[in-house]
Amino acid sequence: MSKQQRLVYFSILDTFIVFAAIYISTLFMFPSSPVFTAQLFILSTTLMVSYLVFASIYKIYQRAWEYASAEEVVMLVKSVTFAVLTAALIQSFISSDVYYRVLASTWMMQILMILASRYSFRLYKDRNKGTLNKEGKRTLIIGAGMAGTYVAKQLKSNTCELNPVAFIDDDPLKQALHILNIPVVGGVEHLEEYVQDMDIDNIVIAIPSLSKKKLFEIQAACHKTGKETQMIPMIEDLVTGKLAVDDMKKVEFHDLLGRDPVDLDTHSMKSFIQGEVLLVTGSGGSIGSEICRQVSSFDPAAVILLGHGENSIYTIERELKESYGDRIQYFTEIADIKDRERMMKVMSHYRPKVVIHAAAHKHVPLMERNPFEAVTNNVYGTKNVADAADASGVDTFIMISSDKAVNPTSVMGSTKRIAEMVVQDLNKKSSTRFVAVRFGNVLGSRGSVIPLFLDQIRKGGPVTVTDPEMTRYFMTIPEASRLVLQSGALAQGGEVFVLDMGEPVKIVDLAKNLIKLSGYTEQEIGIHFSGIRPGEKLYEELLNDNEIKETQVHPRIHVGNTVDFDIKLVLKTIENLSMKEDEEIREVLLSIPRQYSKSVAAVQ
Repeated sequence: MSKQQRLVYFSILDTFIVFAAIYISTLFMFPSSPVFTAQLFILSTTLMVSYLVFASIYKIYQRAWEYASAEEVVMLVKSVTFAVLTAALIQSFISSDVYYRVLASTWMMQILMILASRYSFRLYKDRNKGTLNKEGKRTLIIGAGMAGTYVAKQLKSNTCELNPVAFIDDDPLKQALHILNIPVVGGVEHLEEYVQDMDIDNIVIAIPSLSKKKLFEIQAACHKTGKETQMIPMIEDLVTGKLAVDDMKKVEFHDLLGRDPVDLDTHSMKSFIQGEVLLVTGSGGSIGSEICRQVSSFDPAAVILLGHGENSIYTIERELKESYGDRIQYFTEIADIKDRERMMKVMSHYRPKVVIHAAAHKHVPLMERNPFEAVTNNVYGTKNVADAADASGVDTFIMISSDKAVNPTSVMGSTKRIAEMVVQDLNKKSSTRFVAVRFGNVLGSRGSVIPLFLDQIRKGGPVTVTDPEMTRYFMTIPEASRLVLQSGALAQGGEVFVLDMGEPVKIVDLAKNLIKLSGYTEQEIGIHFSGIRPGEKLYEELLNDNEIKETQVHPRIHVGNTVDFDIKLVLKTIENLSMKEDEEIREVLLSIPRQYSKSVAAVQ
C-alpha cells in the first residue's frame, strides 16, 4: 500500500473499532437498555474524533507495525487513554450523567482490538514471507540472542536459500524455548548430535561479540560436523542496513588464532607521527606497505617510500595517493639498501624524523641456500641504513626483526640477530634512538605459510606441513604494523620490543582449519608431513633468557634487556665471508649468537 492508502485503510478500520468497542461495552453494561441513543452517538463520535486526533499526534499511522515493539504499544495506550478522557470531559459538559463504566470497558476493548488488528496484519505478512524458505537449506543458528533472533527473522522473510530450523545457545534459561516458532534445542556441547538428528545442512554463528578464543572453540566444534559454517557481520551493520544477512561470510583464518586482536595506544602513536617526515625501507613489501598505510592514518607531513622493486613501490604509492590525496606528500626512491652511498644521499636529502627499516630477506630455506646474500642484505644493508640515519640526525630508527633471531638455528635468524646487535651498538654512541621490533609469523605476508596452504588447497592438495609438532607465534599484518609505530612512541633507545601474541599455534591445526574453511574434508585434501627443513626449529622463542625483563611498558608489549657485546669483533668475524663456501658461512653465522650468549652468561 502507498502512504495515503495505508492512512485511509487504518483510519477506517480504527473508526469501526471505536464504534464497535463503545457499543459492545454499552450492551454488556446495560443489556436491557436501548443501545442506539442520541447521547451514545454523540459520545462515540466524540471518542472517535478524539482518538484520530491523538493517533495523529503520536504518529500511530506512521509506525511500521510489522516491526512493532513496546514503544508502539505505549503510544497506542496514550492515544486511547487521552481520547477516552477527552470524551468523558465533553460528555460531562453536555450531560451530568457520564458513562464511566462504559468508557472504562471501551478503553480496554479498543486497545485490545486495535492491537489484534495490527498483529493479524503482521502475522499475515510473516506467514506469506515464511513460505519462501520452506525448501531451503536446513540451517542451525548458534546464538539465540538479539543477533540470532534478527538473523532468523530475516532468513524466514528473505528469498535466500537458508531455512532456520533450530537455535543452539549455552544459556540454560533459553533452552527449550521457542523463538519465532524455532526451538532452542540445547548447548554447543551437543552440536554434533543436533546436526545429525535434525539433518542440518548449514550452520550460522550469530554471536558478533564472540571473543576470538570462544570463536575458535565453537568453530572447532562446527568443523567436526563437516557442515558449511558461516558467521554474520557485526549486528550494527545489519541493523543499519550497511550489510544484509545474505552477506554472511565464512570464518577467515585470522579469526581462528584463539586470541583477540591487540589494541595499542593510538594517541601516543599519533603524537609520535603527526606532522613529521618518515622514511620506510621495503615499502613495497607486505609489511612495509601496511606500515605505510598505518603511518598515513596518523597524518604525517610526508612519507618516503624506499624499495628495490619498482612495481611494488608504484602500487603502494598509487594506493596511498588515491586514499589521502594531497593531504600527505609521498616521495618514492628506488634504491638498494646494500648501496651505502645511495642510503647516505637519500637520508641527507630528506632528513626524516623517523626511519622504519622493513627491508630484509626473510625466507628461511632460501637464505640457507644463499647465506652470503643474507649477510649483505640483512647485516650490511641494515648497517648502511642505520649509519645513514645516524649521520643525518634521525630522531628514531626502528628495525624490523624476527623471533627467529632468538637462539637462531638458521642463517636468516642469525643475520637478524647480528643486525639487532649493529643497531644496539649504534644506540650507545648516537643521538638517534635505535630500537628493534621482533615479529612472529605474519599472517598473509608474502612467503608466509598461509598463502602457501591456500594455494595448495586450490590445486587440490596435499597441504605440506613440515612436522606435526611444529608451532609458531602468529600476528596479523595490522598488528605487526601498529607494533612498529607503538614501539617508536615508547622507545628510549636500545630496546628490543616484542608483541604478546598469546599461545603459539600448531601449524598442522592451522592447515586443518584452512582445509575445512575452504569447504573440503581432510579426506579430500590430505596433509603431507615433509620433515623439518634446514635451519628450522620446532618452536620459536620471543626473548632470550638473558633478555627477559620483568616489567612491561605496555600491557601487550614486552621489552628485552640490552646486553653488552663487541660489535667490532662481530663485524670482523663476518668481514671475509665472501671468500668462503656456503656451509662455512653458515657455521660462522650460527656461531656468533652462540658465542655472544656464552660470553653474557659468563659475565653474569
